[in-house]
Amino acid sequence: MSPAATKPRKDLVAPHKRGTRGRGPRPVEKAAIVAYRAGTWLMSRLPIPVARGIVSFMLQASFVLWPKKRRYVHENFAHILGRSPTSLEVRRKAFAAYRSYARYVVELMRLPRLTDAQASALVDTSSLLALETSWKKSGKGLILTSAHIGNLEAVARGVARHGWPVAALADDTSFPELFELLRRQRRAWGVNLIPWRNLRDMYGVLRRNEILALVIDWGYRSDGIPVRLFGSWTTLPAGPAALAAKTGAPIVHMATRRSDDRQSFHVTHSDPIWVASAEPAELQRATQAIADALAATIAAAPEQWYSFKPLWPSTVEEQAALAQRAAGTLVPAGG
Repeated sequence: MSPAATKPRKDLVAPHKRGTRGRGPRPVEKAAIVAYRAGTWLMSRLPIPVARGIVSFMLQASFVLWPKKRRYVHENFAHILGRSPTSLEVRRKAFAAYRSYARYVVELMRLPRLTDAQASALVDTSSLLALETSWKKSGKGLILTSAHIGNLEAVARGVARHGWPVAALADDTSFPELFELLRRQRRAWGVNLIPWRNLRDMYGVLRRNEILALVIDWGYRSDGIPVRLFGSWTTLPAGPAALAAKTGAPIVHMATRRSDDRQSFHVTHSDPIWVASAEPAELQRATQAIADALAATIAAAPEQWYSFKPLWPSTVEEQAALAQRAAGTLVPAGG
């Protein structure tokens, strides 16, 4: 297991709490848009092996030259594999994850230029037919949680082609102009991007009995709900369970994995997680169920997981505090 660091991390701020602090200077925003457009144009025209080779080289070089990011990734895989962060197995899986991320980046850049038929061929959504039936019969909205595995954008486009009303929460704090560009692009696919702080829109999606997609592995935050993940205490965001409690919508964790042919994606999902109330114990129970589904998703294909922020606290003291919080939450009323 990953050894504890001497100080807790202070450099990770949730996007919805950044305000304008996380936003870069306007020239940087403009450069980001130019770089994105140029990258999309180039990657959609180069032969796929060439494009993937270029991106893979750049990403693996950044992995070698960026010590903090490399440490985060090694620590994450140490938790998953139950090995030391310095072990060869951990290093191999971390490097494999960067190769998988290179595939994702190339696919993401090429996705806007694909026809609907070509995009449909990327994702096998047959496994979602039963989920569609139960969702429509429920008369409720649906909260889909997911992780940085496979290609979430390709899956979102594949799901939207069925006419599902899908909205996804996305970070608009760092590069708002690039966010708006991506928002227009996704809207053309049938997917609506919602900014982090727009709670009204999130509730509106669920009250209209539509689908809200939330990515939950965006890094450890001390103010989340304590859960056990791969045998260690950490937190997951409170949002999914809190939204489910307020709206009556069930939570379903969606797992996306690259198929054996590496040309398409297979989608599976957990059983619905219903949240009976906003009581702390009920929110903790539901969030632990999400954590269990997340762990199963990652364990099935760890080399395809590309969340490169630390997902666990850095000290044993933080983990002990989370365990105490969870124990307090689970004390029966009047106990």
